[in-house]
Parts: sequence; C-alpha cells; structure tokens
Amino acid sequence: MPIDQTTQRKPIDHTPRVIVTRHLMPAVEQRMSELFDTKLNPRDVPFTREQLIAAMREADVLVPTVTDRIDADMIAQAGDQLKLIANFGAGIEHIDLEAAAKRKIIVTNTPGVFTDDTADIAMSSIIGVPRRIREGVGLVRSGQWTGWAPSGLLGRKLGGKVLGIVGMGRIGQAVAHRARAFGLEIGYTNRKRLPGAIERMLGARFVPDVDTLAAEADILTLHCPLTDETRGMIDARRISLMKPGSSIINTARGELIDQEALIAALQSGHLAGAGLDVYPDEPNVDQRLLDIPNVMTLPHIGSATAEGREASGEKVIANIRFWMDGHRPPDQVLIGL
Repeated sequence: MPIDQTTQRKPIDHTPRVIVTRHLMPAVEQRMSELFDTKLNPRDVPFTREQLIAAMREADVLVPTVTDRIDADMIAQAGDQLKLIANFGAGIEHIDLEAAAKRKIIVTNTPGVFTDDTADIAMSSIIGVPRRIREGVGLVRSGQWTGWAPSGLLGRKLGGKVLGIVGMGRIGQAVAHRARAFGLEIGYTNRKRLPGAIERMLGARFVPDVDTLAAEADILTLHCPLTDETRGMIDARRISLMKPGSSIINTARGELIDQEALIAALQSGHLAGAGLDVYPDEPNVDQRLLDIPNVMTLPHIGSATAEGREASGEKVIANIRFWMDGHRPPDQVLIGL
C-alpha cells in the first residue's frame, strides 16, 4: 500500500536545527543561518558514516548531498526529532527512501536547476570525444606538437552521425535540443515514449530498447537515474553491440556502466573514446582510464555552475520553510511501498 506522505501537519513551534553536510554557496549559507538554527560545514570535508548518524540524532532537518550515503540502518538510528531530509541535488538514490518513509521522515530534492548545466557538459564530450580534444590539449601542453599536418589528429565529424540518448527526461531532452544544432541524428530510448509533438520539436525518434539503440549509435550518451534495473546496464554484451569506433558519454551516474567492460573496449580499440563526468567509486578514478588517450575525464562538474548551485540551495531553503509551516514541500519525493 502506498504511504501517505501528503497529510497536512501542524507548523513546528520552534526554530529547526538544520545540519548541512557540505559547504554550499555563501549566499545560501547566510540565508540558512538567518532562518534556521544552522550548523554548517565550512571545511567541506565529507561526513563519515558515524558523523552522519550523529547529525541525524541531533538535527530536525538534515541537508545532505550526493556524497552522503544514507541507508536503512543509519535511518533506524536517527533521533525522533529528524523529520526532514532536504537533499541538495536532484538525485536521491543515495537515500533509502523506503526506510525514511517508514520513519515518517520526509525527503525532498532539488530537481530541474541543473538541467542546462549538465546538458552543456554532456555536449562538451559529445563534441570533444569524436574530435579528440583531450589528445590535442595534451599534445600542446606536453610540448610535443610539431605543427599542423594534413593527417594530424584526425577525428570524426558530428553532422549525420547518430546520437543515442538513454533516458529522455529533462536533461536528455536538453541534450537533444543542443545536439540537433550540430546536425546529429537523434535516437532515444525511455521508459515511456515522448508525445509526438515533443519528438518533432527535438527531431528525435523513439527506439524501443537499449540494445537496438546501442547498435545504431555512433555516440551513446546516458541520462537515466541509477536504479536496480539500470545499474551496470552498459555491460560487455551491450558494448559489443556498438559500432567499432563509436563512443560512450556518461554524465549521469558512474554505476550505469560496467567499468571493466568499458576499459576493455577502449583498450582494444572497439570504442574510439569516452567522455566521463562520473565514476563508480568517486573520487577514485581508475588509472587505466587516465592512461587511455581519448577518454575525457571530468571531475563530476555537470552541475558546477554558480547559478545552478545557488538555485539548488534556494530550493532546499524553500522546502524547509514549507515543511516548517506545516505544508507539503514543493519538491517532496513521493514513493509507494
């Protein structure tokens, strides 16, 4: 039965204790400190598991980020006063939502504010990997560039190539909108097909399954959430379906790709390159990826704009204030058990 998470509550009768696990934008932290009894993390050192549990025993509201894994056992140790986990960021797979719902702890996120920022970073790799940008930059910076040559550092043009988009939510659609301007043919797969009007607007055609899309794509870009079904979805079998010389872009979650299979395909030359902004064991990046010339390795900066990070913080504040007033927060994550 679904858990009712929308029941009207009474406003709280005290200033809530809010604990923020990472350093946020200065204007956001200042506003939080004005509105709430706020404990900040100015050193920006990620909390340990024990520190997160201690915070959950103290706080009325916990403000975590994607770096904070909050599982059922941790939620079971939370104090009775913890009533809101106001996540900074859209992704919520690092929080056990079912365990939170059982404890009647509301979970919110900040959707939509990083759509364009993440799409821009994805496009940087969609352009940069076929054109071998990382190799070119490395050549110049190492002092080994000997000048222009007719056959030097040849890449592949974008126009007429097939961009396969896995996951056509906000970010996937924003990528499609940008990619169309570069002459890419856009195929996509999604849990639900988009309305025809949106497909026509984006110039995108629906492909019913990931296998078919992988086989058709010259560039495969991932924009789906991390779930039990999507974890490791790009495995050795699916990579083998891809065209020789194709590439993979991932700005979503590192765990979507079987990293060993990806490295093997890059080392063998079956894949021409990859653009990665996320990794399965962040902040650790496998040295083999760094050693492959045409892998663009970015430090999880898809959402790293001052404007986006400030907007996300403002959403966190709005969610807390709605909760304080006894109303359903605008970005409450609703689940059914």
